[in-house]
Amino acid sequence: MAIKFKSKVGSIISEMAEALVLPVFEDTKTLPGPLDVVDRATKGLIKNLLLSGDFLGERYKTFMLYPQRALSAKRIVLVGLGKKEKFDLDVMRGAGGKAFHYVRDLGIKTIHLPEDILDAKGFSASELLEAFLTGGSLGVYQFRDLITTGREKIKEVDECVIVSQKKERTIEMVLRHVTILREAVYIARDLVSLPANKKTPAMLALHAQTIAKNNTLKCRVITEEQAQKMGMGAFLAVAQGSREPAKIIILEYTANRNFGPPLVIIGKGITFDSGGISLKPPDKMEQMKDDMAGGAVVMGTMQAAARMKLPLNLVGIIPVTENLPGGKAYKPGDVLTSLSGQTIEVISTDAEGRLILADALTYAKRYKPKAIVDLATLTGACITALGDYVAGIMGNDPALLSKVKAASEKTGEKVWELPLWEEYFDYLKSDIADFKNVGTRVAGTITGGMFLKKFVNDTPWVHMDIAGPTWYEKDKPYIPKGASGFGVRLLVQFLKDWSK
Repeated sequence: MAIKFKSKVGSIISEMAEALVLPVFEDTKTLPGPLDVVDRATKGLIKNLLLSGDFLGERYKTFMLYPQRALSAKRIVLVGLGKKEKFDLDVMRGAGGKAFHYVRDLGIKTIHLPEDILDAKGFSASELLEAFLTGGSLGVYQFRDLITTGREKIKEVDECVIVSQKKERTIEMVLRHVTILREAVYIARDLVSLPANKKTPAMLALHAQTIAKNNTLKCRVITEEQAQKMGMGAFLAVAQGSREPAKIIILEYTANRNFGPPLVIIGKGITFDSGGISLKPPDKMEQMKDDMAGGAVVMGTMQAAARMKLPLNLVGIIPVTENLPGGKAYKPGDVLTSLSGQTIEVISTDAEGRLILADALTYAKRYKPKAIVDLATLTGACITALGDYVAGIMGNDPALLSKVKAASEKTGEKVWELPLWEEYFDYLKSDIADFKNVGTRVAGTITGGMFLKKFVNDTPWVHMDIAGPTWYEKDKPYIPKGASGFGVRLLVQFLKDWSK
């Protein structure tokens, strides 16, 4: 169950709170705002702690104090922000994640926060509150849907109360925005976390239809038969090895037809990737349930855009199939004819994501979009190049790339641009088709981008390779181990900036 947010008028001194949470900068000399109010009411409890050296406000360190009836609150939980000169909103999100996680593990059900949670130069009170709540609500995410034993031991924070001196519309707007974002990220995390037998293409299509029904979206599902008539040879080739019928899910959000052509976001939806005939090694193959993360991000983003009523038109396209080595599976050496008419020599059936995206990108151009952004767990090479926490981005439009980077900086979801110079296409040249689906082992992420570029022509386009940050092997401050939901907040921020 997700945390419920609410605001109330009152005083943090007199509020009957299970846990009053306050962030603290490292080496704080004077206590500002609510810290000072609480310190005075408790006769120097916080100041004496800082002077003792037992807690200095180091980044993400937590400490609990008992006010002994000096306050109505039972506990004061302090969370460190580190040094002021290294502070930004992502540190604030991390502090929120650590604080909420700490409180949850104590079995505490309700958290109280002051509205003016922090005074930090360069940031408004609403920005700081939103960052802390976003980090907090994302940090306590748990995927426990399939566990049947010991459920009574699962700890959750039920409620977070924001206390303000007077009723303010700004707080309500922040709480609404955080709730929408959290639910969108949870959609992506939940879907990626599900095993492949619980999210077949048909199941994902049903999930998309439910999202559409609940959020004023239109949903269409293209079947294999319809894709065959259209000529989606690349997409259908990948689907051949599976008994599960492939689908292409299309979600449409139309704020106002006068806004003109839509933006299109596309997400790779391989619900399980065995590699096909080019079979992957067995070690960690179970992790290949996450190969539909791009599609999950698109679903979450579409819901958020509709709930925020963003002033733009948006289309989400998710090609969905399994990639398995069945008796009818496509093979290395096959030549496929894509929806664009271009022919592709298959070198590796494990480079399937770019094949289904090729037909999705071609189909997207039917909308005459203002721009296209695709997300995919496309290459292991991107993890080799950039590590686990950074997405590689490529594109054909510098202005669009700049918009994606700007959104990334605001949300703390890191991206790094890689070049798409024409020389890289040499790696994909084929003797018997227009090009191959993979080149040599060098520049694997870039050649994947070069392949996709052949299907967008002059449409402004950005490709995001999210193979690294889609799944974390260990906890981060506001991203628990497992599915991260990387890309949802970034895309929503990108769309908000675009609509302005």
